[in-house]
Amino acid sequence: MGVQCVDCVAQAAAAAPARRTVLGGTARPGLPVVTLTFLGLCVASYIVGLVNPAWVDQLAFNPVLGDSEPYRFVTAAFLHASTIHIASNLIALWFVGPYLEQALGRLRFATLYLLSAVGGQVGVVLLATATHSWTTWVVGASGAVFGLFGAIFFVMRRLGGNASGIIGVIVLNVVIGFVVPGIAWQAHAGGLVTGAVLGAAYAYAPKNQRRLVAVLVPVALAAAMFVAVRITYANFTLASL
Repeated sequence: MGVQCVDCVAQAAAAAPARRTVLGGTARPGLPVVTLTFLGLCVASYIVGLVNPAWVDQLAFNPVLGDSEPYRFVTAAFLHASTIHIASNLIALWFVGPYLEQALGRLRFATLYLLSAVGGQVGVVLLATATHSWTTWVVGASGAVFGLFGAIFFVMRRLGGNASGIIGVIVLNVVIGFVVPGIAWQAHAGGLVTGAVLGAAYAYAPKNQRRLVAVLVPVALAAAMFVAVRITYANFTLASL
């Protein structure tokens, strides 16, 4: 019976080419680590907020404070207003997150989630002015989740899956955002557009250009959002709000 050297096996595994997913991401079998991390951060943040309400005040987003404290564009996505709020977002995240993480790879999935979260707050800055609600607090992972909805449509189409079901989910959630009071539909719209752009880029990038696309498109999208926000801020006097 042969015996293998443990160190030799480890060295051989490290030297072997990384296995790739269908869309070119690094294949990592096992638990969806990134999805679980985002779930855990949301739960932990919600618990901290229950114990210390000041936590929410320090991290929640509104366009006025977002100008001077830009970290709120990200941190607000890990806060939630109620048990129903966090439950609905995390169920949706668990519904689509592992699939996208497996298809795209961990790094591209994390980029998709975080940029969609930022895109949700950008949507509030760009669209909420029509409702004069720049001082209204915005919290929740909805922007990021809608980004996943936008991305999964293109990923499923690219992989030959039936995307009709996800279209129904997107439409239903968009309608709810408009008819149920207290929901920031602007964040949903911003996240959906951001996720759709990234998802389409990841899904349809030429095989030999996938790594380049995975870098250039997120950078270009982040730059475009930054410019759009700065132009919008420049056109309003925040002190008067």
